[in-house]
Amino acid sequence: MHVLLIEDDDLVASGLEAGLELHHCTVDRVRTSREARGALAQFGCDVVILDLGLPDGDGMDLLSSWRQQGVATPVLILTARDAVQDRVRGLKAGADDYVLKPFELDELAARLNALVRRAAGRAAPEVHHGELTVRPDAGQVLLRGEPVSLSRREFALLEKLINGRGALLTEDQLKDGLYGMDSGVESNALNVHIYHLRRKLYRDVVVTERGLGYRLGPPPEPLTGAGS
Repeated sequence: MHVLLIEDDDLVASGLEAGLELHHCTVDRVRTSREARGALAQFGCDVVILDLGLPDGDGMDLLSSWRQQGVATPVLILTARDAVQDRVRGLKAGADDYVLKPFELDELAARLNALVRRAAGRAAPEVHHGELTVRPDAGQVLLRGEPVSLSRREFALLEKLINGRGALLTEDQLKDGLYGMDSGVESNALNVHIYHLRRKLYRDVVVTERGLGYRLGPPPEPLTGAGS
């Protein structure tokens, strides 16, 4: 899950970044409305965490402008403003969730996963792709009932493909989901993660459309018993 964190408080932001990375998230952090507009336009993301008290304006105005422009990315407001009218205003402005500071990290991560799940058109907390099971909330993958250990980047890649539901994703879209605004990524990094995903799961889990991009492949073939 690729998270855009809009937060000007360095202490809060550093804690969120560290905590969310433990929940298998790629986190890009910006401090102002201006930086947020540029980041979302250039890289996109799966979900936004928005603080309201930004140095260059009210986060509520940023959210309203995004919704007026047709930006549909899920937005979770994270703020100390606890008045009922603030919560109502935030939801009316287009927020998908509203969480008060201080907060529990596990609950915040669960709420983010729920927003991404709904945006992808899924209701259940786990995804079944034939005999492949993915549990985004827990960061777990099972193949034919057996757990498979994936790195954070490998899991993020699989989740991106699963949420794409078979759609073709470009190399840039996948890199954005795995690395965000990190510019120090080696040119073959994505291919390395795809190689490991195929080796750990099954060969056709990622289908390459040469010159176009990648998509989730067909479900794994069921194992046949001896003598069948």
